[in-house]
Amino acid sequence: MPSMLQNSSKNKHAKLLFQYFVNHIITLTFLTIMVCIFIESLRLGPYETLNLFNSLEFDIIHILCSMFLIIFISTIYLMSKPYTIYLVDYACFKPPITCRVPFATFMEHSRIILKDNPKSVEFQMRMLERSGLGEETSLPPAIHYIPPNPTMEEARREAELVIFSSMDSLFEKTGLKPNNIDILIVNCSLFSPTPSLSAMVINKYKLRRNIKSFNLSGMGCSAGLISIDLARDLLQVYPNSNAVVVSTEIITPNYYQGKERAMLLPNCLFRMGGAAILLSNKKKEHKRAKYRLLQVVRTHKGADDKAYRCVFEEEDREGKVGISLSKDLMAIAGEALKSNITTIGPLVLPASEQLLFLLTLIGKKVFNPKWKPYIPDFKQAFEHFCIHAGGRAVIDELQKNLQLSSEHVEASRMTLHRFGNTSSSSLWYELNYIEAKGRMKKGDRIWQIAFGSGFKCNSAVWKCNRSIKTPIDGPWEDCIDRYPVHIPEIVRL
Repeated sequence: MPSMLQNSSKNKHAKLLFQYFVNHIITLTFLTIMVCIFIESLRLGPYETLNLFNSLEFDIIHILCSMFLIIFISTIYLMSKPYTIYLVDYACFKPPITCRVPFATFMEHSRIILKDNPKSVEFQMRMLERSGLGEETSLPPAIHYIPPNPTMEEARREAELVIFSSMDSLFEKTGLKPNNIDILIVNCSLFSPTPSLSAMVINKYKLRRNIKSFNLSGMGCSAGLISIDLARDLLQVYPNSNAVVVSTEIITPNYYQGKERAMLLPNCLFRMGGAAILLSNKKKEHKRAKYRLLQVVRTHKGADDKAYRCVFEEEDREGKVGISLSKDLMAIAGEALKSNITTIGPLVLPASEQLLFLLTLIGKKVFNPKWKPYIPDFKQAFEHFCIHAGGRAVIDELQKNLQLSSEHVEASRMTLHRFGNTSSSSLWYELNYIEAKGRMKKGDRIWQIAFGSGFKCNSAVWKCNRSIKTPIDGPWEDCIDRYPVHIPEIVRL
C-alpha cells in the first residue's frame, strides 16, 4: 500500500512537471535564447560585440518601409479585432415566501388533484424523494389553487412578477436607465403570448422606438446561453451599445394535471425563477464589469430522431398537454456533452492537456485499440463550474464524466436544493452562489454548461474581471450561511 501511494505521488509530480513545461514552452524557449545571446556576448567581449553591431548595414528606406508595414498591419488588426463583451452585472429573481411549496404541501395537492390515480401520486412522491430539491422551492400562485388555475391571465401575472422584479433589481444594481438599453432579448421556452414577453418589457419601461428586441421560445433550458450568444453577435455589429438578456420559464400554463408518468416528472423538478443580465461592449465598462465573455460553443443534436423527441411537448391520451421526458434523456445528454467538449476543449485547455489527449489518441490508433481514451482535465482550464441544475441525475452524470470534485458541483447542487430547476436562469443562481460564498477572484475562469430540448448542449466561458465582494443582497442573502447542506440520497416523505 505505501509503495502504491509513493508511485501515485511520483506520477502526480511527473504530470505537474510535464504540464508546467508544455504550458510555458514559449517562455522557456525565449529565455533560453536570451541566455545564449548573453553568454555569447560575454565570450566575445564588448569591443567585438560593438564591431559586430556596426558591421550590420541599415538602409533608411528599408527601415521606413518596415515601420510602415508594421503600422499598417497593426491598424488592420485593431480595426478587425472583435469587441470585448462585458457582463456588467446581473440580477436573479427571489420568489416571495408566499409562493414556497414544501414537500407536504406539494404532496397534499397531488393527492387531491390526482385522487382517482393513487399510482401517479406514489410516483410523484418517489421522484420528489430522490429529486435533490429542498423545502423552500417555489411555485407560482396559480398552482397553489386546488385545482390549479393555469389561465392566460395568471400566466401573464407570473411573467410580470418574475421579469419586472428581475429588471428592477438590475436597474438598481447597475444604475442603468431604460433609455440606455439598445438591445433586448427575452427567452422563455413554453409561454409565448401575443404580444411577446419582450414587447411586455418594452411597454412597462417605455423603451426606445429603435430598440433591437428579440423573443426566443421553445428552446428549452439552454436558451439562456443561446440568448447570450445572440447578444454577443449583435454587440459585434452595434458599437457602443448595451444589451439586456432576460431568462425565465413561466410555470403556470405548463403544470401537468394528467396521469402519464413521463409528463408528471417535470412537476417535481421545475420551479419559479428568472434572471436579468446586462452586457455591454462599451470600453468605459471595463473597470466596473464583473466578467468578460471569452467563448460560446453551441451543439445541436436535432438531426437525430431520438435526440429530437427526448424532451417533447405533446398531449396525453386524455388530451392534456405536458412535457414528456424520454428514458434516453441522460444518454443523449452525454453524447451532446461529448460533442460540445470536443469543440470547446481546444479553445480553453492548456497545451499540456491537448498534447496528452493527442498522444493517447495516436497510441490508441497505432499501438493498442483497447487503450482507454484520455479524459482532459478541465480543472486545469476553469476554477468554477456552473452546471445546469436540471436534476440530480444531470449533475451526477457531469461530475462523473468531467471528473469533478464535490466542491466543483456544489453551486449546482445547492441551487437545485434551494430553488429547484429554474430552467435557463439556473446558471445565474449558481454563479451568484459562488459570489455569495466569496470565492470569485480576479482572473478566475467560469464554465457554464446547459442542456435543452432539441437536443442541445451549450457552453459559455467567462473570465472574472475583478475580485468580487460578497454581495449583501440577491437570492441567497438570507440563507447562504446555511449552505452547503447535506442532501441525502432519499428524503422519506
